[in-house]
Amino acid sequence: MAQIKELPKQQQARRLVAGTVELRGAIVDLVSHAERTLSLLTPDLEPEIYEHDDFLVALKRFVLGKSFARVRVLISEPERAIKTSNQLVHMGQRLSSHIEFRNLASDLRPERQAFCIADSDSVLYRADYSTGEGMVAMQSPEIARLYLNEFDENWQAS
Repeated sequence: MAQIKELPKQQQARRLVAGTVELRGAIVDLVSHAERTLSLLTPDLEPEIYEHDDFLVALKRFVLGKSFARVRVLISEPERAIKTSNQLVHMGQRLSSHIEFRNLASDLRPERQAFCIADSDSVLYRADYSTGEGMVAMQSPEIARLYLNEFDENWQAS
């Protein structure tokens, strides 16, 4: 009988996800493990992910359960986001000292990428948000910081 070889711990922390259910689950997992900050770059507050009760409950638990919790949301296609009412926006209005939204300046808008960064050590990155595929890197500060640096630059410029 062949033995199953275990992946090194670092490779276990990185995995591919596909489909709305897996993406949502990965983001809920990121939020659940966050200690201080959550940074989201999203085209239009993607209702199929960020309108779901699992995400909203995890986010509320994070914001209310951590004394210095901060959530920053950069919207790269605000025209699309404005068209729909969004529970995340409503939560942000109620918890405005913890959740902040900004529209990404039009000259800084990435082609099609989206990501969610927890603290500075975990990230869900999607090169093309329309495909429903992404890469999760948990406890991978070297990867998360790359995207966090890009996010911070865009946040300051927006």
